[in-house]
Amino acid sequence: MEVNKMSEQENETQQKGFYQKVLTSFKSEEYTENEIAQKKSDWQQYEEKPKKKRYINDFPNYFFAGFWIRLFAFIIDLLCINAMTSVVLDTTFTWMGMERATEFLSAYSLLALAIYLAYFTLLTKLNKGQTIGKMIFGIRVICLTEKKLTWKTVLIREMVGRFILQGNPLLYLGYLPAIFTNKKQHVADYFADTSVVTINLIQAFNQKANA
Repeated sequence: MEVNKMSEQENETQQKGFYQKVLTSFKSEEYTENEIAQKKSDWQQYEEKPKKKRYINDFPNYFFAGFWIRLFAFIIDLLCINAMTSVVLDTTFTWMGMERATEFLSAYSLLALAIYLAYFTLLTKLNKGQTIGKMIFGIRVICLTEKKLTWKTVLIREMVGRFILQGNPLLYLGYLPAIFTNKKQHVADYFADTSVVTINLIQAFNQKANA
């Protein structure tokens, strides 16, 4: 017993000496035992590993729609938006005799932007994550951390995210991470915790599982 106590005391002394050497490199005089204990307590937080984000909709990676199919769906959506813009804005501006200026802060450009954002925002929320383009190609926006898409998530992804990404041609690069990331997320997806899944793969998996 005495040997064990002596070894414990020696170990404790060595530890105190080690901490003293490390800490005195920051301070000219020696630290007290209370100061050493406080430092150990303060620094312990840096040993903790960050917790992994838990996903409610945690699909296998191959369920997520790839960059090209999403690009083709986006092109279909742009054609729909251009048709809506022509019917609504061009007709209205022509009827009212107003000039269709293309500057960013012109009335025409701002209204066209509003149609663009409203199209993606309203259809994504009200049509269960699908725009017309996504319906044609059988893909759907899902939130990784929510069972159903909330207005908050949709507004971050479709309103804020698309406004920023389409604001400058250089910002189009924000869509490219969808090629490389495991869950096929672009920049707006990352901040909204969303991605796009292929419905046919999910249906095929469910049918196989239930067979």
